[in-house]
Amino acid sequence: MSSSNAAGHWPERVGIRGMEIVFPSQFVEQTELEAFDGVSAGKYTVGLGQQRMGFCSDREDINSLCLTAVRNLLDRQAVPLHQIGRLEVGTETIVDKSKSVKSVLMQLFEPAGVTDLEGIDTTNACYGGTAALLNAINWIESSSWDGRLALVVCGDIAVYAQGTARPTGGAGAVAMLIGPNAPLCFDRGLRASYMKHAYDFYKPDLSSEYPVVDGKLSIQCYLSALDACYQLYGKKFAQRHPDVVAPVTLDTFGAFIFHSPYGKLVQKSLARVGLNDFVLTPPEQRAKLFPGQAEQFANVRLEDTYFDRDVEKAFMTQYAAVFEAKTKRSLHLASQIGNMYTPSVYSCLVSLLIGSDVDELLGKRVGVFSYGSGLASSMYSISITTDREQLAEFKQHLNYVQPLLERRTKVAPAEFTEMMAVREKNNHAAPYEPTGSVEVLFPGTYYLKSVDSMHRRTYERISMMITRCARVPGHWTAYLC
Repeated sequence: MSSSNAAGHWPERVGIRGMEIVFPSQFVEQTELEAFDGVSAGKYTVGLGQQRMGFCSDREDINSLCLTAVRNLLDRQAVPLHQIGRLEVGTETIVDKSKSVKSVLMQLFEPAGVTDLEGIDTTNACYGGTAALLNAINWIESSSWDGRLALVVCGDIAVYAQGTARPTGGAGAVAMLIGPNAPLCFDRGLRASYMKHAYDFYKPDLSSEYPVVDGKLSIQCYLSALDACYQLYGKKFAQRHPDVVAPVTLDTFGAFIFHSPYGKLVQKSLARVGLNDFVLTPPEQRAKLFPGQAEQFANVRLEDTYFDRDVEKAFMTQYAAVFEAKTKRSLHLASQIGNMYTPSVYSCLVSLLIGSDVDELLGKRVGVFSYGSGLASSMYSISITTDREQLAEFKQHLNYVQPLLERRTKVAPAEFTEMMAVREKNNHAAPYEPTGSVEVLFPGTYYLKSVDSMHRRTYERISMMITRCARVPGHWTAYLC
C-alpha cells in the first residue's frame, strides 16, 4: 500500500472495505414483553415496529463488545495488524470517565508490537459512531495519512428502567475497515450536518446506565434534524453536480437508511423525506407529482407537522411502496435486536447488504441519516461499486449474520427483568464477580471475568472452536461457529 499520493490527487474511492457486527446471544420476545408489562397487544410490535430485543447480562460491557467486534473483523478479513494506522471508537456507554475503550482494544495489537495507532473515543449519544467514521475518512484524505487502513468500531448497550421505554433497548457493536478502493464509497463533498443544543435524551447520572428522556422533544429533534440535513444535502449535491438539472429527491437514492431508535420512526422518517420533496416542489408542479395532496397540504409548513397525524398518515400512505423498496429490508436486524445506539444506522447498512442480491446493489447510491440526541446529526451518501466480484466478496464475509441471529437463546420476560436488576444493582461495583452465564455466549465472544477493588477489568474469550450440540428427534446435530 502506497504511503503517499501524487500531488493534488485524492485516494480513490475511500469508504468501507469490510464490516463486522456482533450482538447479544440472548433476546426477549416483544410479544411476551407486552403481556408481561400488561400493555395492549401490539404496543411494542406494531406501535414500535419491534419484534425481539437483544440484551447483555453482567458478563458483557462496552469493552467486551468492542473487543469481540474488532477481533472478529481482523480475523475474518485477514488483516495484518501492522496495516492498521487508525483505530477509533464511537460509544455513549461509559464505564470509565478517563480511560478510553480504544485503550482497552490496544490489547489486541500490542502482542504484534503495534502501538502507532491514532484515534480515541468519540461521544455524543447515538452519533459517536458516525463521528468516528467521518474522522477516519478525513484521516485517509488528509496529509496525515501514511497509507495504512483505519478501523472504526461503534458499540453500545442500550438499557432503560422498567417501564414503557424498556422495549426500545438493545445492544451490539459494528466494526468497519476503512480505506481506498472500497466497494462502499463515501460520496466526496456530500455531507450535511445539523448540530444544536437540546435536552431530548441525556445521561446526567454517571452512576446509572439509564438515560433521562423527553420523548416528545426527542422525536421533534430527530425530525427537524432530518429536514435540515436533507435540504442541505440537496444544496450540496447541486453544487457538486452542476450538470444534474433535476433536484435531489427520493428518486436520487436506490436505498435510504436511518438511525433506528425503533422501526416505526424510520417508516415515518422515510415519509418525512417525501414530505420535504413535496414542500420543495414548486406549487405549479405538485398536482402532477403529488396527486390528491397538492390542494390539501398546499400551505403546509414543516415546522408545524412534527405531530400532525393527518400529514403523517397521508405521506406514509403515499410512500408506502417506496418504503418497501428502499428502506424496509434495512430494518431487519433493528427489529430483531433493538436500538444499538451508535451502531444502529450501521446495523441497517448490514441488513440492507445481507437482504439484497448483489445485482440489486450494484451501482446504487445509498442515503444515510445518522442522529444523536443532544443533538448532532449528519446525512451523507454511499455509492456501491459496480464491480460484481468485489461486492460479492464483501457480502460473502457477512454470511454468518443470519445464522448467528437464529442461534440466539430466548429468555422469558421475568428472567430478563431479573438480569436487568442485576445490572442495575452492580453498575460500577468493585470488586465484582459477574454471575451471568458464560455458556450461552457465542464462540469468539469476549466477556467480563472480574472487576478488582481498583475497578480494573479483566476479560477472557470464548474459544472459537466450541462445538455446540442440539438435540433433534432421533439424532444429534452439531455445528461449529
